[in-house]
Amino acid sequence: MSATVTATVYTSHVPAIGVAIDLDKTDEPYWQPLFAGYEPSRQWMADNTPDVIILVYNDHATAFGLDVIPTFAIGTGARFPIADEGWGPRPVPEVEGHPVLAAHIAQSVIQQDFDLTIVNEMAVDHGLTVPLSLLFGQPEAWPCPVIPFAVNVVQYPVPSGRRCLALGRAIRRALDAYDEPLRVQVWGTGGMSHQLQGPRAGLINREFDSQFLDRLIADPTGLSEMPHVDYVREAGSEGIELVMWLIARGTMADLAGGPAPTVRRRFYHVPASNTAVGHLVLT
Repeated sequence: MSATVTATVYTSHVPAIGVAIDLDKTDEPYWQPLFAGYEPSRQWMADNTPDVIILVYNDHATAFGLDVIPTFAIGTGARFPIADEGWGPRPVPEVEGHPVLAAHIAQSVIQQDFDLTIVNEMAVDHGLTVPLSLLFGQPEAWPCPVIPFAVNVVQYPVPSGRRCLALGRAIRRALDAYDEPLRVQVWGTGGMSHQLQGPRAGLINREFDSQFLDRLIADPTGLSEMPHVDYVREAGSEGIELVMWLIARGTMADLAGGPAPTVRRRFYHVPASNTAVGHLVLT
C-alpha cells in the first residue's frame, strides 16, 4: 500500500490567463483558442480527479521577497490563502493543503539529502492558482487538496535541470513509502518561451518549445543536462521556469524502471500575453 503517481500535468501559468477567466473574457476572439485547447484536459481531469496534487510552481515575489529566497520550499500547512499581487486576490477558493502527506514528503526528501524549506503559512499567487483554474474551471472549492511546492527560478542562482529531475525521483520514492493508497498527480508549471523585459521582450521560440516537449516526453534525462544559458538564450529570461517541469517528470514510472508514459494531451498556443503556452498530460 502506497501513494501512486497516476499522472503528471504540465502547463504555463501566465497571470493574464487568470485575469481573462476572472473577468469572463474566455470567449473573446483573442482568448477563445487558448481555452478551447484546455477543454479536453478539463474533461479528462473531471474523470480522473486525484486525491491530492503536488503543484510545482514559482512564487513571484509574493510569499518570498528578496530577503528570503528558498531554492525548494514545500507547503505543509492546512490552508493557503490567495495572495494579493497588487490588484486584489483572485476570486478563487482558498487552497486546502495535505499536511500529513506534505510532512511525510519533507521527511523523506530531506533524508535523501535534499534541503527543503518547510513553510506552514504562506499565500499562493498566480503561479499556483492559474493552473488550477485552467484544469478545474471556477468551482466553489478545489476538488482535492493541493501541496504547494515552490522553486526559486526568479533570483540567480537557480537549481539545475539535473537537480530538479533528481528531486522528482526523490519525491516518487517518498510517495512509494507512504502508507495510504492515495492517487497523486504532480504538476509542473511555468514557461514556455517568454521574456518580459529588455530588448528581447516578447521573445517566442516555437522550435525550442516543441523540442522541449518532445524531449520531456521521451528523453527527460538528456533534457535535464541542458545548461541554464541555453534556457535563457533560446527561451528567454523567464524560460528558465521550464526546469520546474523536470521535477514533475522525475516522479514518473519510467525513471524508476517502469513503462514509458502515455501522452493524454499535448497543446501549444501563441500568443497569450506575449508568452508561448504549452500543456501536457502524461499518464
